[in-house]
Amino acid sequence: MVEMRDVSVVYSGGVDALHNVNLKINDGDFAFVVGPSGAGKSTMIKLILKEINPSSGTVFVNGYHLGKLKQRQVPALRRTIGFVFQDFLLLDGLTVQQNILLPAIIGGTAGPAMEQRADQLCQVFGISAIREKYPAEISGGEKQRTAVARALINNPLLILADEPTGNLDSKSSRAVISSFEQAKQSLEATIFMVTHDSFAASFCDRVIILQDGVVWRVLEKGTLARTTFQDQLLDAIREMGRE
Repeated sequence: MVEMRDVSVVYSGGVDALHNVNLKINDGDFAFVVGPSGAGKSTMIKLILKEINPSSGTVFVNGYHLGKLKQRQVPALRRTIGFVFQDFLLLDGLTVQQNILLPAIIGGTAGPAMEQRADQLCQVFGISAIREKYPAEISGGEKQRTAVARALINNPLLILADEPTGNLDSKSSRAVISSFEQAKQSLEATIFMVTHDSFAASFCDRVIILQDGVVWRVLEKGTLARTTFQDQLLDAIREMGRE
């Protein structure tokens, strides 16, 4: 769960990155934050990871009140979060399965149970056939699905994804979105994704549109077809541009 209450962030020089932001992402949600460069998307991620503190307001993540969190507690917070990067950040010298297991190896929890978990994730994301291959031998979509599996290996309460389809073609992008849908449906993951890609955003439950650090509008998919929801999102973005 992620909740921001009246959150503002002002950087040095008076740059107002976020202004009185209120939002709530519930357990099991698949939510996107969209907006142009400079809208405040990256600032939200930094707040959730407690890389920065709000200038005012309150942030809750996975049961933690971040304003009351001591520095020594920050690693525990971050262990409840899986992160998917735009550039994959797979290690070239490790196989797909070894890359998936990396957080468990670093955390000292690697073993037969985690290897079984990695096998399960490979099956869920359709990458079992490539688990002994190295990153240089697989496609962009397969790399990103590996990165999603890696983010899930420690059973995080929340997956943060920063422009995960930004460097992919449409086919690979769709494969990655499918992996997030599978994570939500099969593994009951809560997903909070930052993107400027309206196609990717049209697959989620909720879209939070940011402009100039303000939540301009929140769109709920509900029972709408994906294409209808994407049209609604594009209409909202065009309206925001006119304003």
